[in-house]
Amino acid sequence: MKNNIHKIITTLKAPAAIGPYSQGVISQNGFLFTAGQIGLNPATAEMVDGGIKPETVQALENLTAVLAAGNLSLSQVVKVTIFLTDINDFSSVNDIYADYFTSDYPARSVVQVSALPKGALIELECIAIASQSAS
Repeated sequence: MKNNIHKIITTLKAPAAIGPYSQGVISQNGFLFTAGQIGLNPATAEMVDGGIKPETVQALENLTAVLAAGNLSLSQVVKVTIFLTDINDFSSVNDIYADYFTSDYPARSVVQVSALPKGALIELECIAIASQSAS
């Protein structure tokens, strides 16, 4: 913990931060806030090829890895924000998203943006319940 306010979460199983930010932060009040995850392969530091579907899978895998580094899973996620460079990709993203979030769905927002880092087509971030007392 840093000054008993928050704990920084890092993992080699998700892309390293490419700026002055953390992959995830667990706040004192028991929530994990993740940085946005794109379709960057953590082993190669390169974007995955193939368009929105493989990028979505990789971004969700990266998000899952950050959660796991905080000893959490997708079942503890309460809010997801998805940024798309083309809102017409919503249906494809939604189909893949449903493979990862299968019940008790978190709240979610989807926003079209003009550009994302590394030319990504999608970026996801989430908030999860990290406290032991939360169920």
